[in-house]
This record gives sequence, structure tokens and C-alpha cells, in this order.
Amino acid sequence: MNIERSISAFARARRVISGGVNSPVRAFRAVGGSPIFMKGGAGPILYDLDGHEYIDYVLSWGPLILGHAHPEVVRAIVRAAQRGSSFGTPTQAETELAELVCSMVPSIERVRFTSSGTEATMSAIRLARGYTKREKIVKFAGGYHGHGDSFLIAAGSGALTNGEPNSPGVTHGTARDTLVLPYNDPAAVGAAFEAHPEEIAAVIVEPYAGNMGLVLPRDGYLQALRELCSRYGALLIFDEVITGFRVARGGAQEREGVLPDLTTLGKVLGGGLPVGAFGGSAEVMLHLSPDGPVYQAGTLSGNPLAMAAGLATLRTIANDATMYDRLEVLTKLLCDGLHEIFSKHGIPHCTNRVGSMMCTFFTAGPVSDLESAMKSDTAFYAKYFHAMIDSGIYLAPAQFETGFLSAAHSTHDIELTLDAADRSLERLAADR
Repeated sequence: MNIERSISAFARARRVISGGVNSPVRAFRAVGGSPIFMKGGAGPILYDLDGHEYIDYVLSWGPLILGHAHPEVVRAIVRAAQRGSSFGTPTQAETELAELVCSMVPSIERVRFTSSGTEATMSAIRLARGYTKREKIVKFAGGYHGHGDSFLIAAGSGALTNGEPNSPGVTHGTARDTLVLPYNDPAAVGAAFEAHPEEIAAVIVEPYAGNMGLVLPRDGYLQALRELCSRYGALLIFDEVITGFRVARGGAQEREGVLPDLTTLGKVLGGGLPVGAFGGSAEVMLHLSPDGPVYQAGTLSGNPLAMAAGLATLRTIANDATMYDRLEVLTKLLCDGLHEIFSKHGIPHCTNRVGSMMCTFFTAGPVSDLESAMKSDTAFYAKYFHAMIDSGIYLAPAQFETGFLSAAHSTHDIELTLDAADRSLERLAADR
């Protein structure tokens, strides 16, 4: 496929932008080749600089649950921009969106907006430490909570050892306060609390892990985390930056019936504009400045454009009683169809899905943690990715990412995607 203009655009970008991209996964390093530059999107479709169209299953990495350029969201942004893009003062739109969030997410009584999911998770950790007066946190191997120092820690040599920095610039002091445990292993969490009964401030977890591909919790796992945190006086933080408003109106906590002490949000919350949030009980949130001593601030937090886009998105969701059911049906239709096609072509695979989130790992599976996810055939995924790109299907440019559907996708889009997958695998088989 000819992507001359994208290749030229990437060369130009590399002269002035570090790595040519503003987020590393966009560089296509995991799949090879040159990244494709987009010039627009509408509904489920992306349009690149060279005039190609793609059915999009990345959706800006999750935010666009209504699809690209949804009319209500566009109108809301335009109206807000005409009034001014930022004031540095409170606005009623912030309160209106906060009221919607508190009404939809079961555990949130008070909320604070930020400009990104990374800011939300960093702030939630600081608040947890300030509230509990403890310093250590527990995170899980394969979980991603943004690029804050506390989260860029790799597992040590054993389940109870301190982590090691996995990025230059992260100090060993930060790593000493971070315990990295395997996902889906409540016994490891129990052992960590036994070893550090009065030192752990919080356990932070993606209830549906979406950054090692999609990995789902085993039955009882999230409830076990809830019970352990309650027993030892630590806070349970659900990172729902991806799952919030994506898998249900109230996120994964609504689906699972497990309530955290703090929740972080982003992506869908902003309707495609930069936004994040963290919230929880009034008691915990009262420790946040200016009511309490834990400081957090942001010049563009709660900015009018993001609030307008978020309000339009959440109001559309709230007024559509069948949207999540339709998304679940479409996602199942796609995943079941892909399973049949991969099986027909003799491709070892394992598909995890929940709501409108999905991931096919090229391994026999099952995939329940980082170790099992890493058994995937990443070289084959790269070939499959490029074959699907050539067929007009835009997938995540890395095996260990989650795919998404939107309310703009149709059964016809699913049929086209399945046909493209079948033809792509036939071509790959012929090239062996």
C-alpha cells in the first residue's frame, strides 16, 4: 500500500519531535514500518494523508466510544470555544460534569479533574499516601498507570522484593516504595501485606487490565483485593482510565460489584479531548487541598473545552438505554468471527473480551497475567497487523494493546473486518 505522504510526514516530524511522535507506541516500533499519519475521522472510519480509509478499532486508544467527530460532541466543543478556551476560574460546566460522574460511578462522592490519566493516577497515589500516612504502594506486573515515576517500576527477583526502575530517571528511592506483584494472584498480595502490614498506603489495579493486551480478573480476585485493603487499612484504587464509562455506565466497578476507595478516570470522560479525574468518598477527598493538606493543581484542569466534550459524551451515553448492550453484541460478533477464522487457518490464539474491549493474543492461552501474555507470537502479530492495514482495517500497532468498538460501528463494519481477516490470513499463508 502506498503511504508516501505518511512517510514524508514522519521524516519531517523526526526533525523537530523526539522520535517523530508524541507517544512512543505511535512510532510502530513493535510492528515495524512507518507510522500512518491521519488527517481525519468520521464515525468508525479513519482517513490518512494518502487517501486511504480504515475501519478503526483503536479509537484514540479508547476515548471515542461514540466514534469520531460525533455531531453532539463537535457542537459542544464549538460552542464552548466560542465562549473562550480557558479562564483559570471555576465554571459551571465543571460542576455539571462532576455531578454526572458522581451519579454514574458507584464509589465516587467527590471528584477532582486533571488534564490526563497520568495526572489522575499520580494524584490518587499522593492522596492515598497523605490519607494513610504510609509510603509503599502495590502495583501489578503488566499494569500501566501512566508515566509517573511510581508506575515505571519492574518486578524484582521475587514476589515480595522491592521493584527496580525500568526507565532511566526513576530513582531507586521511588522503586523501594513500590511492590510489584503478579496480576490475578491474591495470595501474593496477602503475603505482601503480611510482610508490610503497616507500610502499604494503597493497592492500585486496572480492574480489567488493558495494557498487556486485555487481561480479565479471575472470579473473586477483585473482591479479595477489597478485603485485604480493608483488613490492613490501605486504600484500594481502581484505575478506570480505560474502563470508566467504557464497559458500563459505572465502569468495571459496576459490572463487578466491587467498590474501591479511589477511582481514576480519563479517556471516555473527555470525549476525545485531554482529561483525567480522580475521586472517591467525601472523607478521603477532604484531605485534598484546599480542604486538606494534600496538594494537587493544574492550570488547565477542568478547562471548558474538555468539560463540554465530556458533558456531551456522558449525556449521550446516559440517554441511550441500549448502547452498552449493542456494543456487547457487536464485540462478541467480531470476536467469535475472528475465532472461527483463526481456527480455520490453524493459528494458535486466545481472545479476551469484555464490554466493547477486546484483544486476540497469538498464543494458545489462556492469558491471565503478564507471563502468559508474553508467550504471544509478536512477530506474527506484526505480519497480521500490516496485512489488515493493507485491507483497510486499523488495529493497535502492538500485540499488547487493547482494541475497542464504538457505537458508530455497525454489523456491516464487522462483516468487512472478518472478510479482511480471512483474506489477510490467506495471503500470509501463501507467503510462508
